[in-house]
Amino acid sequence: MGIKIIATNKKAYHEFFIDEVYEAGMVLTGTEVKSLRLGQVNIKESFCRLVKGEVFINNMNISPYEQASRENVDSTRVRKLLLHNAEIAKLFRKTEERGFSLVPTKIYFKNGRVKLEIGVGRGKKLHDKRHTLKEKEANRDMARAIRDRD
Repeated sequence: MGIKIIATNKKAYHEFFIDEVYEAGMVLTGTEVKSLRLGQVNIKESFCRLVKGEVFINNMNISPYEQASRENVDSTRVRKLLLHNAEIAKLFRKTEERGFSLVPTKIYFKNGRVKLEIGVGRGKKLHDKRHTLKEKEANRDMARAIRDRD
């Protein structure tokens, strides 16, 4: 079956230095999965939290499924993420360190299951963001020059 990417969070890579990534399952209702199959999700403003040994994602907006009427749930409700206990312990230790955050970077289907990629990241300062943009622009210019030369 493979992987079908639903949404990526480019803003996360702009705002954070992503050190490690983890794959987590999600607890969803049937109508939420149907909306995800249609690509109706926004993870730009979402963030993850550790609460009492469990990981939750907040502010992830899954639009209500049009064909369902009463089965639809709140589009920005808090959703539980499914991780192994050892991974949760690692994430807890990382977030205890100063400046580390849990940021959702990608949501996708893997073998028919919804997966969320969580990045452990340090926040970038303004000068870091500028430096990243300059590097990206320089790489783009080099690729363009090589392409035009050939």
